[in-house]
Amino acid sequence: MNTLQLEAQYCAHNYHPLPVVLVKGEGAYVWDDNGQRYLDMMSAYSAVSHGHCHPRLVKAMSEQAARLTIVSRAFHTDTLAPFLQMICEMTGQPRALPMNTGAEAVETALKAARKWAYSVKGVAADKAEIIVCDGNFHGRTISIVSFSSEDQYKHQFGPLTPGFKNISYGDAEALEAAITDNTAAFLVEPIQGEAGIVMPPPGYLAKCAELCKRHNVLLICDEIQTGLGRTGKLLACEHDGVQPDGLILGKALGGGMMPVSLFLSREDVMAVFEPGDHGSTFGGNPLASAVALEAMKVLQDEALVERSAKLGEYMLQQLQAIKSDLIQEVRGRGLFIGIELDPQRASAREVCERLMSKGVLSKETHETVVRMAPPLVITEAQIDETVAALKSVLAELSGEISV
Repeated sequence: MNTLQLEAQYCAHNYHPLPVVLVKGEGAYVWDDNGQRYLDMMSAYSAVSHGHCHPRLVKAMSEQAARLTIVSRAFHTDTLAPFLQMICEMTGQPRALPMNTGAEAVETALKAARKWAYSVKGVAADKAEIIVCDGNFHGRTISIVSFSSEDQYKHQFGPLTPGFKNISYGDAEALEAAITDNTAAFLVEPIQGEAGIVMPPPGYLAKCAELCKRHNVLLICDEIQTGLGRTGKLLACEHDGVQPDGLILGKALGGGMMPVSLFLSREDVMAVFEPGDHGSTFGGNPLASAVALEAMKVLQDEALVERSAKLGEYMLQQLQAIKSDLIQEVRGRGLFIGIELDPQRASAREVCERLMSKGVLSKETHETVVRMAPPLVITEAQIDETVAALKSVLAELSGEISV
């Protein structure tokens, strides 16, 4: 029985992976169990921004693993504080609360917003509301899927968690209309990733920030995918000149080596937490903190944010220059790009499968969008190779449709 058959037999079928078994990675490349090399256009949903198996991160992980790994937050360790100091100074947020996965950090933000609403803003008990956007993706926990607009994410997982209000994404007027005296926070992605790299109108986030400030509502930006250079700025909210009241980071924070996430916020928000209110056995562990600290140093030392801005602009231009009636739109910012296909003429899944046969790995989003989000260490030549492969696939499909 081969690897694919074993996984099909023993693993829950909650994913539909491309039929490839990856065994090795380096930089922007991965290799399968037959030795075939591929360009990685997924970066593990932006978690591998530094490239696969970055030597400095492997070294940091190895050295820390040989010294101290997990002791829980019941004790202090020597790696957490330097990591939190660096990321707080980088983002301009006074305090951070470490967790592991992005969903855990989102849950932390929800708990912080609700407790802040009761203890600081003065909202009546159990009346706090959090406004979210249609098309959002913030994770897979019961509370988070409760405010998803995707029916499949909620189907037969009820009873769902109350206290959330959905509005249209990119519509600041809808936000203003939804705010009440009970509104604790507005949780939003600066660019919606899982929705298909959906861009809001220019200035949207700035308008939302002004509305939140006027009504004493926390603006919480989920930058789990868009943060840490993915869009050509350290944070995507910087494109609108916005400093959010709360910030959620994950994925690339762990350098593609460890699950590391953070909720960062201002002093009065973090002050609502007291010992025993919230926690995590693994959150902020020495191994994760050491790797994340080195990952942030690499981000700066190798100018990966600036690299994303420059190469992202180049990649976007090359993709937008493709002449194909199968493409409806190419959109994105930095190295965070979505290619919207005509659903009547092409399947994003088939495009990804054919790209795989040409040595490029990507994944469809909502059946109509092909995602291009490579490691930030990708080169111009590797971008050219990817664009050429996509052109070839689209030409093949167009030829088959016209026959």
